[in-house]
Amino acid sequence: MQLYLPIADLPVNVFLVLAMGAAVGFVSGMFGIGGGFLMTPLLIFIGITPAVAVASVASHIAASSFSGALSYWRRRAIDPALAGVLLSGGVTGTALGVWTFTQLRALGQLDLMIALSYVVLLTTVGSLMFSEGLRALMRTRRGALPPRRTHNWIHGLPLKMRFKRSKIYLSVIPVVIVGIMIGFIGAIMGIGGGFILVPIMIYLLRVPTSTVIGTSMVLTLVTMLFATMLHAVTNHLVDAVLALILMVGGVTGAQFGVRAGQKIRGEQLRLLLGLLILSVGIRFAVELVIQPSDLFTIRELGASG
Repeated sequence: MQLYLPIADLPVNVFLVLAMGAAVGFVSGMFGIGGGFLMTPLLIFIGITPAVAVASVASHIAASSFSGALSYWRRRAIDPALAGVLLSGGVTGTALGVWTFTQLRALGQLDLMIALSYVVLLTTVGSLMFSEGLRALMRTRRGALPPRRTHNWIHGLPLKMRFKRSKIYLSVIPVVIVGIMIGFIGAIMGIGGGFILVPIMIYLLRVPTSTVIGTSMVLTLVTMLFATMLHAVTNHLVDAVLALILMVGGVTGAQFGVRAGQKIRGEQLRLLLGLLILSVGIRFAVELVIQPSDLFTIRELGASG
């Protein structure tokens, strides 16, 4: 069943897009992430221009994060103070990211920048997460204890604040910087950034795992909602029809993903997530080398209007 997407200016198979939304929703529910790092490349691979894919997926990520954040809020697994500080940087980073997105599009370099960013970011983060997950799995099988976490130089920075829910005393400076970075990357690449934010909060900021995912989802929800509005107003690239189909599939798949994730150990989840991220990065790199013209055929939608 073919359906015409008005903003993407492309007919697509409704069931294919629904299946993609459900698959990414399943992954999101299983790993507790937004899933934009997977959805945006999938849309690009089926012919949707990177600009429209990034702008439209932001709304899908926001919808998926809303149900997850609500669930974590009910379980008191969100640190409101930490989320507030992250958002102070996240909103700023998102606005800066959308501005950069608009400038790159005007210069005709947006599609190339999105593709290169995905290759670099996903292969790097995927490799690191895969290797860390593999080491953790090997330690578990040997019965060895995980390495003891010690405070680093970040914890010596000034302007400290006590985050009661997470039971940590930490400078707001790195928290705001992390928020800016995640918001900026999310606006340009169409990703929630959870797969980057969660490891940073756990391993660098020493935030307890009990509040990490829920707090991460709050940041993803607000920044992606803000990015969607900015993209719609400034660039007119949000395809509401595409976003709606993705939302339906994503919400459905997420329910099954949450159940599946509860049956898998933490180190196995990290290993699988790292492998998935790395695979998408390699796929993007191969596409970039073999068929660069097909990957980012630049179509300046609405440039004359």
